[in-house]
Amino acid sequence: MLINAIVTRFTPPLLAFFLALTLGNVPLGIAQGTLSPMPAADAPIIDYQNRYLPAYGRAGMVVSPEKLAGEIGLDILQQGGNAVDAAVATGFALAVTLPRAGNIGGGGFMLIHLADTDEQIFIDYRETAPAAATRDMFLEEDGSVDQAKAYFSHQAAGVPGTVAGLVHAQERYGKLSLKEVIQPAIDLAKKGFDTPLALHMSLSARAERLAKNEEAKRIYLKGGDAAPSPGTLFQQADLARTLTRIRNKGADGFYTGETAALIAGDMTANDGLITQEDLANYRVLERPPVRGTFRNFEIVSAAPPSSGGIHILQMLNILEPYPLESYGHNSAAYLHRVIESMKLAYADRSRYLGDPDQTVIPVEALISKDYAANRRELIAANQAKTPDEIGPGNLVPSESPDTTHYSVADADGNVVANTYTLNFSFGSHIVVPGTGILLNNEMDDFAAKAGAANAYGLVQGEANTIAPGRRPLSSMTPTLVFKDGQPWLAAGSPGGSLIITTVLQTLLNAMVFDMNIATAVAAPRVHNQWMPDRTLVEPGISADTQRLLEEWGHQLSLTRRTIGRSNSLIIDDGWMQGFADMRRPGGHVATE
Repeated sequence: MLINAIVTRFTPPLLAFFLALTLGNVPLGIAQGTLSPMPAADAPIIDYQNRYLPAYGRAGMVVSPEKLAGEIGLDILQQGGNAVDAAVATGFALAVTLPRAGNIGGGGFMLIHLADTDEQIFIDYRETAPAAATRDMFLEEDGSVDQAKAYFSHQAAGVPGTVAGLVHAQERYGKLSLKEVIQPAIDLAKKGFDTPLALHMSLSARAERLAKNEEAKRIYLKGGDAAPSPGTLFQQADLARTLTRIRNKGADGFYTGETAALIAGDMTANDGLITQEDLANYRVLERPPVRGTFRNFEIVSAAPPSSGGIHILQMLNILEPYPLESYGHNSAAYLHRVIESMKLAYADRSRYLGDPDQTVIPVEALISKDYAANRRELIAANQAKTPDEIGPGNLVPSESPDTTHYSVADADGNVVANTYTLNFSFGSHIVVPGTGILLNNEMDDFAAKAGAANAYGLVQGEANTIAPGRRPLSSMTPTLVFKDGQPWLAAGSPGGSLIITTVLQTLLNAMVFDMNIATAVAAPRVHNQWMPDRTLVEPGISADTQRLLEEWGHQLSLTRRTIGRSNSLIIDDGWMQGFADMRRPGGHVATE
């Protein structure tokens, strides 16, 4: 299938080359990930010795968690749009086709590389706490956290930022009109599409909770108790009307007028907090991304209120001096150091990270090489440290599993990494009547109680407590890697607290072990977040490696659930290679 797809898109000289390759007349053995626009007979662009192979393209690529939305992004590229136009079109389309995570009722972060100006833009469209939010709003009289209220109530929703963020990106950095990039999503919602198996599965998994909200039940379960069967027409008329108002009026079509009134009215009727004033006052922010280096690579990643970029750089700084290649990929010696670096970063997360507009975050200190050197001294060669032995560092003064991520590149060298979320799968499982909008439950990303763990087990500190207008701390980590000054890799992931470690391992697999993007993404992962004191291990890590890690004091938990879902791409010598992580069904690489 892959060779047919490649042959149909390549020029006649390459066609002859690939026909020779399929007939066995061209030797194999190219180093993983090495590309060449006109490969010699002894250097094919694809190493068929690899177990996992990416999709290839030259004119544009969208690596998406869902096929229909990814193809819409590619269509926008083919119509003359750039990577930003394609990313915005994909984002709006995912609100229709991937309701568990794609959204217009949530928020996120977009990282853009602009080829013409050689600059990187970080767009923060994270949700904000409503003006009526209070520090202890989710606490019971005895001081315990009311999880039902924090997870599944109208009060759990932060003021959505997705629409403002996508519109901001398109209007400022896109080439096409908003109408052109949003119309495909409107058509999908209005005319409908055949229910994919992946959508049927996700709706079935959450049917019981969705049925508790009458509007969610009406739309997603067709008024019954079961998800639409695969292949049946799935239409969302209310969502189409909401998207149409955005098409006609831009962000004002969501944050003022009819849509805003419907959201505020539903909040008033159900003890929610978001008002029309909260919506009208929402603002997108552009922030400087965080930057660092790892060996010969430059890393550009998400800035606070994401903790992801800081901790990616922290962990890479800690690991940089080790002879990682000589340890061997996913060996005990390698994973021991990776796991210990994770503990150190997540311990710092618990103390120092929050909304940068309302708390001082020592970014430069946290990502400095000197600080990493001090923290590295805590890593013993063959002995795991407990949370009590680590703790947050002393500085010198100076992400639900169903978040979603997609990566986009165009022929002009522009690249977009976008991660956005409702928090849980389907957010709060509440749909605002008349809008088709699923509400997020991002208020749980605040520390309902300082020092207490959230739904993902993350311990959070004073810097991330609830306050009006504050943006909750996030693990979303859209990341770009540059090689020889050019964009080389775009990555990100869903997964709540699993996001940061997923991105870390994807980057290490590509940068250290020279894996193609498919192999880098597909390789088994581990995860440790300092507390609780355990390391999740995906199937595929050898039994001998696990035995050694346990002998060194690691508390391992072999998990049946997957760790993250990295929809990523690499650009090398003019070729794009992309891979939609197979850890969830429905992913797709749209390319030409």
